[in-house]
Amino acid sequence: MNAAMNAKPTGSSSPLDPDALGAPLAHAFRLLQEPPAPPGERRPPAHRIRTDPEAVGEDLLKLVLTVVELLRQLIERQALRRVDSGDLTDAQEEELGATLLALHDRMAELCSEHGYTLEDLNLDLGPLGTLLPPAG
Repeated sequence: MNAAMNAKPTGSSSPLDPDALGAPLAHAFRLLQEPPAPPGERRPPAHRIRTDPEAVGEDLLKLVLTVVELLRQLIERQALRRVDSGDLTDAQEEELGATLLALHDRMAELCSEHGYTLEDLNLDLGPLGTLLPPAG
C-alpha cells in the first residue's frame, strides 16, 4: 500500500483535515480512472449529464422512488423471514401481507403516474450488477 495512505496524522491534523485527506483521495481517484483505450480502439462517448431543471427533477423523483422500492423489498424479505421462523401470529401475518401488497400497489401507481415501471427503478451498478434483485 501507498505510504501516504498508511501514514498516521501528525501535529494538529484532524481526521477531517482536507490537507490530510487530499493526497490519498487523489491517489484513489487516479486508481479508479478508466485506463486509456488500446491504440486503434474507439470507445463510446461518455454519458452526458442533463442539467435542465425538468431533467434534474425527474432524476430526483426516480431516485426517491428507487430508494423507496429498495426499502419495500428489504422489508418484504424481512417479513418473509419472520413468517418462515414462526415469529408472527396468523393475524399479524395477514396484516403484514395486506400492508405489503398495498405498498407494492401504491409504488406501481406512483411509477405509472410518472411514466415509469417498477423495472425502470432497478439501477445498473456496472460491474456490481443491478441494485434490486430480479423480479420473480
